[in-house]
Amino acid sequence: MTDIDALMRSVPVIPVLVVEDAAHAEPIAEALVGGGLTALEVTLRTPAALDVIRAMSRVEGAVVGAGTVLNVRDLDAAMEAGARFIVSPGLTAPLTEAAIERGIPYLPGVANAADIMRGLDHGLSRFKFFPAEAAGGIKALKALASPFGQVRFCPTGGITEASAPEWLALEPVLCVGGSWVVPAGAPDVSAIRRAAEGASRLRAA
Repeated sequence: MTDIDALMRSVPVIPVLVVEDAAHAEPIAEALVGGGLTALEVTLRTPAALDVIRAMSRVEGAVVGAGTVLNVRDLDAAMEAGARFIVSPGLTAPLTEAAIERGIPYLPGVANAADIMRGLDHGLSRFKFFPAEAAGGIKALKALASPFGQVRFCPTGGITEASAPEWLALEPVLCVGGSWVVPAGAPDVSAIRRAAEGASRLRAA
């Protein structure tokens, strides 16, 4: 993936992964890729996260990124582990400038017009709308998107398999982030693959 737009258009759902055990990484990634989801966001919320990124990056067809990137230190550690894109819950100037300088696809979180305007000032036009449901849901995103015609979003946070199609039907939405595809705990690879197959069929109307 050469840019964040291409990554967002490659799948309707980016699985948001919280993996506690690096030994589970490759089986999870293989099940997701086998089910048609190739862009994988590994959140930096566990001590194993960087090892998980390294392991998942060995799976053919997987485009592995890091989520919950909070600062430049996280960014550099994720890139060293092999992350090919970066997702953050918010937008700060130091992290944005570092991502641009390093040339890595970057998806910062926004929740209001001021966040979007700061991103636009840095030349960005692709954002994670987060936390999507808690920040006002579809009604809020529609209102936010209307003044920013060039902006596209990946809503994340509280989105379910049932609600994802309604989000994906919105013109400004290229994909959604979803944690439902891979539940917490030891992976059931058959169930993950089935969930991935279902998620990969969720396309905008």
